[in-house]
Amino acid sequence: MGRRRAPELYRAPFPLYALQVDPSTGLLIAAGGGGAAKTGIKNGVHFLQLEQINGRLSASLLHSHDTETRATMNMALAGNILAAGQDAHCQLLRFQTHQQKGKTKAEKAGCKEQGPRQRKGAAPVEKKSGAETHQERIELSVENLQAVQTDFSPDPFQKVVCFNHDNTLLATGGTDGYVRIWKVPSLEKVLEFRAHEGEIEDLALGPDGKLVTVGWDLKASVWQKDQLVTQLQWQENGPTFSNTPYRYQACSDSGTFLGLGTVTGSVAIYIAFSLQRLYYVKEAHGIVVTDVAFLPEKGRGPELLGFHETALFSVAVDSRCQLHLLPSRRSVPVWLLLLLCVGLIVMTIVLLQGVFPGFL
Repeated sequence: MGRRRAPELYRAPFPLYALQVDPSTGLLIAAGGGGAAKTGIKNGVHFLQLEQINGRLSASLLHSHDTETRATMNMALAGNILAAGQDAHCQLLRFQTHQQKGKTKAEKAGCKEQGPRQRKGAAPVEKKSGAETHQERIELSVENLQAVQTDFSPDPFQKVVCFNHDNTLLATGGTDGYVRIWKVPSLEKVLEFRAHEGEIEDLALGPDGKLVTVGWDLKASVWQKDQLVTQLQWQENGPTFSNTPYRYQACSDSGTFLGLGTVTGSVAIYIAFSLQRLYYVKEAHGIVVTDVAFLPEKGRGPELLGFHETALFSVAVDSRCQLHLLPSRRSVPVWLLLLLCVGLIVMTIVLLQGVFPGFL
């Protein structure tokens, strides 16, 4: 039996490093590039339209935004505003979609399912209403907003960015170990403090104003503004192995599933609370997975999922975006269980009445 393979959803003309999904529009946003080196590899952010075509999830290039000499290495999404980490800077981008409706015949023959479909300029998305087919021509525009330097180490590099719960602030972390908090969209700095000795690997802002950071100094910390609240100690929360260092690599939002990409290119989906593995493709990319993102369970997510329980997207340096679908696990509805129970009770009473006349 051959090795299990994940379908290739899209292939970019540059290495991919960051991924986001907009639940309201169904846009898949992938970014990366070759950096400032004059290798001929471009830098950009690609906006892909996700659609269900003949029962399969498909992606088509809606818009390509050129980021000139800077490759986008990390991203965060807040509504229609993207915060893109580019070298030592954070660049805010605002994107907008415009739709123009018109009646036309369906022309989807020749479209490659579960693969890239290039769109030049405006792009058609079909919607059927009764006996008529309406075609919406979708256009997307991108505007550069503010940009600010967020890291000041000798070799400065922003490694992570995230928004707070109401999208009024964003936090950045990089190789100098400092957390910096900025207003959105002015990028006025409101807080700065040293969180780690060395690089910050990941951070998350909570709805209560607390901040969680993890770094290369083997520490995971919880902060209230710039005051340390607590630190997670490995020895207190897991097995202890003498002379074995552990480095916290990421902190993520809670949810139903946990998506994982490895340095060897493998991709897996786990149940979040039990860590039971439900899906695994060994070396799906064959090279380090740089980012993963789930199709959101709100907005257009359920419509795009179809009969699947969840969908995970992965990107890697191999320029590919892959689709990982988890089929709905078979389960018996509660109403059917109740109906079966009632049926068994009735059958039992009938049998007892037949064996023991006058039972009732």
